[in-house]
Amino acid sequence: MSAVADWVGGLLLLAGALLSLVAGIGLVRFPDTLDRMHAATKPQVLGVLLLLVGLALRLRTGSDLGMLVLVAIFQLSTAPVAAQMIGRAAYRSGRVDRSLLDVDELADR
Repeated sequence: MSAVADWVGGLLLLAGALLSLVAGIGLVRFPDTLDRMHAATKPQVLGVLLLLVGLALRLRTGSDLGMLVLVAIFQLSTAPVAAQMIGRAAYRSGRVDRSLLDVDELADR
C-alpha cells in the first residue's frame, strides 16, 4: 500500500507542478489584467492543492498533515480575496476594457 501511495503522490506532485507552471506562463502571456488575474488564481490554486495532496501522501505524519491542511486553508481563503482586490484596483485605475465585460456592476459608481 505504501508503494501505491508513493506513486500516486508523485503523480499528484507532477500534476500540481505542471498546473503551477501553466499559471506562470499565463501570467506572462495573457494580454490584459483580467485574463492575468484568472491565470494567477484558478490553475495556481489547483496546482498548489495538488502539490499539498501529493505531499500528504508522501509524508504521512500527523504534524506534517496538520501543516499541509493549514496551508491549504490559507491558500483557499486568500486567493479569491486577492483576485477580487486586483480586479477592483484594475477597474478603478482604468486598466480594464469595459467593452469586454458582460456585466459591469460598478458602472454607476
